[in-house]
Amino acid sequence: MTIKQKYDKNIIDNLIIRNAVIDNVFILEKKMSVRDTSIDPRLLESARREFLEKGFLGAELKTICDNAGITTGAVYKRYKGKEELFCAVVKDTADILDSFVAVRTDMDFTEMTDSEVRDTWKMNEKYLLDLFKTLWKIRDDFVLLLEKSAGTVYEKYGHDFALRMTGAYIQYYAEAKRRGIAKADISGEEMHVLCTSFWTAVYEPFVHRMTWKEIEKHCTVLCRFYDWAGALEIK
Repeated sequence: MTIKQKYDKNIIDNLIIRNAVIDNVFILEKKMSVRDTSIDPRLLESARREFLEKGFLGAELKTICDNAGITTGAVYKRYKGKEELFCAVVKDTADILDSFVAVRTDMDFTEMTDSEVRDTWKMNEKYLLDLFKTLWKIRDDFVLLLEKSAGTVYEKYGHDFALRMTGAYIQYYAEAKRRGIAKADISGEEMHVLCTSFWTAVYEPFVHRMTWKEIEKHCTVLCRFYDWAGALEIK
């Protein structure tokens, strides 16, 4: 082998080695950049249990991580801290409840008949039971929002939800009043008090961990107790 051939071979060998190193680094970086998505459900479920047991303020991030079998570093790669983790746990439920409010506040009354407006104030047990069924499916996160959220942006969730629903009720009442269907004079403040008491009666079965059979019975009693049509003098 001539000196030139040896020189050329060394150049080729070095190129092969360099390219192999580059390929290995690329593969390693690619592996490191792929997020381990198997962690997420374990983390969220562990966090949900810890928050339900101890509330946001009493929950320990280390306990959440230990029970999920992950490091705290894995949490901070995904969330800024404990509050952001709490928000991630309740996000789907908060979105469902936000949609519930939105449907009732963005109502177009122009296509509603007087009979339909009148019926919105009649306590319908089937409709209310459907609401309870929806809340039953998300009951753990619903309780987190209502009772375990002190120290987070959701700490006044029950009050805020009732306040938002008050806005919807006022719209329905104003329309019923405009059409001469509602005869009673109800102030905005009075409507807020009524709405808060009604929605508290909806919340409490979940806070007190009633069984589904107990909630079904509660639904019947609730429909008898809250006579909206009577209170507003719906004619």
